[in-house]
Amino acid sequence: MNHILSARFRRNLLLSASSLVLVEASGTPVLAQTENASPTPPAAAAPQPPAATPAPQESATPVPQQAPAPAAGGTVLPETRVVAPAERRRARTPPPRQVVTRQPPVPTPTQAQVVAQQNQAFDAARQSILTPIGATSYEVNHQAIEALPQGDNTPLDKALLQFPGVTQDSAASGELHVRNEHANIQYRINGIMLPDGVGAFGQILDTGIVGSLALLTGALPAQFGQRTAGVLDIHTRTDAFNNSGKVSVYGGSHGTITPFVEYGGTVGETQYFASGRFLQNNLGIENPTPSKDAIHDRTSQEKGFLYLSTVLDPTSRLTFMSGISNGTYQIPNNPGQTPNFTAFGVSNFDSALLNEHQNEFNQFNVVAYQKSAEDIDFQVSYFNRYSQLHFYPDPVGDLVFNGVSSNVYRQSFVNGIQEDTAWRVGYAHTLRFGFSVSAERSLVNNISTVLPLVDPTDPAAGTIDAPFSVFDSSTKTGWLIGTYLQDEWRITNQLTLNAGLRFDQMYQYVDANQLSPRVSLTWKPYDGTTFHAGYARNFTPPQQVIAAPTNLALVSPPAVPANTQTPEVPLNSPVLPERSHVFDVGVVQKIYPVPGLEVGIDGYYKIARDLLDDGQFGAAYVLNGFNYERGENIGLELKSTYNNGNFRAWGNVAWAKQIATNIVSNQFLFGADELAYIATHYIYTDHAQVLTASAGASYLWNGTRFSASMIYGSGLRSGFANTDHLPSYTQVNVGLSHDFNIVAPNKPTTVRFDVVNLFDKIYEIRDGSGIGVFAPQFGPRRGFFVGISQKL
Repeated sequence: MNHILSARFRRNLLLSASSLVLVEASGTPVLAQTENASPTPPAAAAPQPPAATPAPQESATPVPQQAPAPAAGGTVLPETRVVAPAERRRARTPPPRQVVTRQPPVPTPTQAQVVAQQNQAFDAARQSILTPIGATSYEVNHQAIEALPQGDNTPLDKALLQFPGVTQDSAASGELHVRNEHANIQYRINGIMLPDGVGAFGQILDTGIVGSLALLTGALPAQFGQRTAGVLDIHTRTDAFNNSGKVSVYGGSHGTITPFVEYGGTVGETQYFASGRFLQNNLGIENPTPSKDAIHDRTSQEKGFLYLSTVLDPTSRLTFMSGISNGTYQIPNNPGQTPNFTAFGVSNFDSALLNEHQNEFNQFNVVAYQKSAEDIDFQVSYFNRYSQLHFYPDPVGDLVFNGVSSNVYRQSFVNGIQEDTAWRVGYAHTLRFGFSVSAERSLVNNISTVLPLVDPTDPAAGTIDAPFSVFDSSTKTGWLIGTYLQDEWRITNQLTLNAGLRFDQMYQYVDANQLSPRVSLTWKPYDGTTFHAGYARNFTPPQQVIAAPTNLALVSPPAVPANTQTPEVPLNSPVLPERSHVFDVGVVQKIYPVPGLEVGIDGYYKIARDLLDDGQFGAAYVLNGFNYERGENIGLELKSTYNNGNFRAWGNVAWAKQIATNIVSNQFLFGADELAYIATHYIYTDHAQVLTASAGASYLWNGTRFSASMIYGSGLRSGFANTDHLPSYTQVNVGLSHDFNIVAPNKPTTVRFDVVNLFDKIYEIRDGSGIGVFAPQFGPRRGFFVGISQKL
């Protein structure tokens, strides 16, 4: 064995030595090879005789190669080095150049931006609580109001005339009507219902506070009670909390001057907004004559609004709102009237010199707490409203012309709580429930000076100049209670059923209640198409101050002599709540071939028992309520809107018919012949207008806005038992405004010029005849107005 290993060792040694000799002879320098170098075959060498292969070692670790030792007695071999051929390295291709775009660092949101985002989330949650599913809704935002002629100087009632189915009326008769209903409009701010006031024509709300304005009609869901002909849903502005504001002054014809200021911002977690307006002109209410300038019609009005909202934590916020309105109005005179009586020795009185006036004051406060936790959103609010009206007669003149001089004072103070909850039970169901409770303390005083009759059996015989006064007073603490439960069921992604029940209880001059089912279907078969159909059972209590009873014994024999206030029909049944069935169906369609165009049609039918109505039954500009035993209301509305960039246009037309029969309350307000006729005939209600239309457009071009609007009416009712109607009319308004960057690019100075009643159309809103109409009123004559506003 040892012999074999020794032979192999000697053979390997000889092979290595011969190889070293050949390399040395070639003269190639020897370089150490690296492990990473690619091996290259060496130059060919002369073949060597085979040598014995040494036996393999038992160890797995190879033995390191050692330098050969010189053989004993032999020639010493020169040292050789094996050099690998030089490696030709490939040219290094530079990596592709990477262009790095430096992104600007994302700015850290400011505290105001964080608070704004939180409030936007709360606003969205509040909208889910009070969403009007199945109802007919017409909506405009603050920008659309600013695009009207007169902009945000437009009174709120005039802005509402651009909605379909809204009819213009005189201030004494309620200013406007929705779907031919009288005084059945509910006002809400941020979902919170404002209680009724006592004002005849004072507007408590200003268009400057409006972020969005929606008119809800039709078959309202169960969460809406009391006033149901229309719900005016106002959401306050959300773009006014960036520490900026506006000041403006506007004026022109009829001695009009109206300065306005607003400012809003954010402090910590609190957003705030405040606005104030002063208005003074010589056309406070409608002119009873067709002349350009009214006689004795000056008004002075102040309005203010405050909004505060504080985020308490990521799931809750607290909001406070307060509004105030104070107005004084001269009652305009109609010259050339013929005196009818002698009072205090005066039988010849110039009607142009009458001195009647009216003061109105309104204030409301709201505190609301909103909470969102997982699948539940709710809002609970406390509200109050104080309202006061005082009509001052002309003590002598009113007696000479009307036979009665009435000093009327009305006051109302309301406190209430409202709670609304939305609970998303799952993907398909959202339950909504809530309640409202309000208590009202009302006071109605009437000091009437009357003249006794010469012959009680013959009123035409005249009167005796022996005036005497009658004091009638009524106070009442009344309660209104309502609660509801409704389920929004998404049957499919396209079909939604909303069904609910509402219960209302009233404790006022009449105690009554009703359980009211509501149901509606909303179907969206295609993108841009929405069908809705609904049914609602409604319960509408009368306004407490309007329903206050009159003590007829104070003006009727034998307690007092027959006089100018002794009624022909001595019957005074109490004013009742209205109960009705409402059916509504409609469709809204986006016209995609014409981007920005949307059209809609809606039809409704209402059957009412104890239909509520009211009117001005005397010289005092106050309203008194009464009921028709039965009533019907039917109508069809068409609407269209078009928005394309800086251009906006709209057009609406409505056909309507409201008829009723048989007066069943406050019968003493009517003459005997009229009352007998209505008992056996269906008549038109006084505010019924067959055709109503509105249209308009605005275009913004290089900072200049051109705008126009139009209203049309076929004429309100007139004549005996409303058997006639007034002529039709059209009123066109135009406006022009331009923004100048005088102070800063983001703080424009806006100058505007407007013309009201461009074509100077002379038309009557009322002619002094008809049920509950005392005097004529004309629409405004052509007026020119200019204004300037500065963004702060």
